Amino acid sequence: MRAVIVYESLFGNTREIADAIGEGVKEAHPDAEVECVAVTDALPERIGPTDLLVVGGPTHMRGMTTGMSRKMGLKGEEHEAEKKERPFTPEEGAEGPGVRDWFHDTLPKAHTGTHAAAAFDTRADMRLAGAAASGIARRLRSHGYELVAEPEGFIIEDTEGPLREGERDRARAWGAALQVA
Repeated sequence: MRAVIVYESLFGNTREIADAIGEGVKEAHPDAEVECVAVTDALPERIGPTDLLVVGGPTHMRGMTTGMSRKMGLKGEEHEAEKKERPFTPEEGAEGPGVRDWFHDTLPKAHTGTHAAAAFDTRADMRLAGAAASGIARRLRSHGYELVAEPEGFIIEDTEGPLREGERDRARAWGAALQVA
């Protein structure tokens, strides 16, 4: 079995969740080849044929990020870091294209065979925060993938994190429960 987890991460929280999901898939399928790939590196030849494609990203403005929301989010956090005299450490490539762009420009349509997929996001635990996972799931389906799980959200405590306690374990369990036909 080959599983690829594509993620967009601005401050490392979504990357942490992607890594935990990968650990869970590996626990459930010890012989599986599992690779976590930043969206900026997720070229078609790197994704290749997969038995399971998992895609995730942060939630911005109640949905998937846009180029503008990433710039605004990074600028806002940089300003906060300066005010509080703390380091500002975005992920490498955070300014680049996100999952939304990747679906539009890079991910080829699935053609034949089983194309199992799952969608996740990271989000704040607040009323009307929204969810990127449902948009990711919708785009996976429109590219010919079959969802093997309901889209899942993982909670962060603040814009830059950290993840809420227990979310990494919950992501690992969710990854282990993903079943490929």
